[in-house]
Amino acid sequence: MSLFRKKSIDALMSESGKSGAALKKELGAFDLTMLGIGAIIGTGIFVLTGVAAAEHAGPALVLSFILSGLACVFAALCYAEFASSVPVSGSAYTYSYATFGEIIAWMLGWDLILEYGVAASAVAAGWSGYFQGLLAGFGIELPHALTSAYDPSKGTFIDVPAIVIVLLITFLLTQGVRKSARFNAVMVVIKVAVILLFIAVGVWYVKPENWTPFMPFGFSGVAAGAATVFFAYLGFDAVSTAAEEVRNPQRNMPIGIIASLAVCTLLYIAVSLILTGIVPYDQLGVKNPVAFALNYINQDWVAGFISLGAITGITTVLLVMLYAQTRLFYAISRDGLLPSLFAKVSERKQVPLVNSWVTGIAVSIFAGVIPLNKLAHLTNIGTLFAFTTVAIGILVLRKTEPNLKRSFMVPFVPIIPLLAVAFCTYLALQLPAMTWLSFGGWLAIGLVIYFLYGRKHSKLNEVHAEQKQVS
Repeated sequence: MSLFRKKSIDALMSESGKSGAALKKELGAFDLTMLGIGAIIGTGIFVLTGVAAAEHAGPALVLSFILSGLACVFAALCYAEFASSVPVSGSAYTYSYATFGEIIAWMLGWDLILEYGVAASAVAAGWSGYFQGLLAGFGIELPHALTSAYDPSKGTFIDVPAIVIVLLITFLLTQGVRKSARFNAVMVVIKVAVILLFIAVGVWYVKPENWTPFMPFGFSGVAAGAATVFFAYLGFDAVSTAAEEVRNPQRNMPIGIIASLAVCTLLYIAVSLILTGIVPYDQLGVKNPVAFALNYINQDWVAGFISLGAITGITTVLLVMLYAQTRLFYAISRDGLLPSLFAKVSERKQVPLVNSWVTGIAVSIFAGVIPLNKLAHLTNIGTLFAFTTVAIGILVLRKTEPNLKRSFMVPFVPIIPLLAVAFCTYLALQLPAMTWLSFGGWLAIGLVIYFLYGRKHSKLNEVHAEQKQVS
């Protein structure tokens, strides 16, 4: 049994439509765009912008966002071609199964489990912080021991708000994809409105002298800032996990992926320019830079709206990350590489019910009990690894499947995929050595699981046995 045995695209497509395992097709281009914006705009724009400006890029933060955005644009074009050609749940995991073979697909799937799971846990912890801040504004204080993850030195034992929000979002996801998409769309409208309010108010207080010196830490600072704010772009790839629940995916998937990334990039550029124009960059090293900037110019009433926008923004990120994690488990389980319970779909709700609750409970435990500050860095390197693999996959698929029907095609091949590889590799090299070592350890654990369970239970074993009988 070859480690690099592939699953044909015809087999992937036929599996997605099998009765008893089918997800309900209810999403259109607008829903996908909202899912993308919901996943992308969150902690990145409300939290990371200040730290990246103060410690790395200064006013050149806008160049950091552009640099990260370019890496994502090139990768997004590659995702769009795959999503329109192979509209099946599983995102980069599924694409790799068709192009590189089982072992690479499993490693990429294991990598995405890290990306979505750790990101969801970290985002839930961030949501808890903002929510407690909101309660404090009304004079409500939770018992200190219940406000953060286990840390005896600080007197905290469990983060109750983080656990509660994860379980509430999980409950919403089990009610069907249409209800989840509607909730997400409402939250996205609120947070985009709040960001536009910040832009409309803040633009009048910009002082061009705050943009001098423009690049105080040199281009290396811009690059380090790009690697930091890359976290702000995480999520557009999660759109591709919805493929089996999309009407006319060949048309709608590319629209959803590219439109959401374009909207978010424009908002990031505008916010970073205004933020560094209002406040001197060296004063932005705070947890709530957008609200801080409005307080700085005595627009406290708008700062209150920003807190609301941050909470809604983080809520939608959490929703999409949990959603993507469940669909990833669904795809991997359907292939036999994980236990079959993750692939069971509720006939009434048409969602993977057990899968959703297992995922939600696991993420809530991580968010509520385990400090995730160091683990959160792994989401960046995991995503860059996935983006690089998908870009290379486009080059492979163009060679191996030249006649495959493609509703969307990456322009200027091989230039665009190679640029995606170059940008993503460059950003990955800006990450600390400890992050690389931790990532290597995670992949090693994945290999052990594959050889102990996945290889033995893979559905391709059945295909191999049938072929042997025929021969």
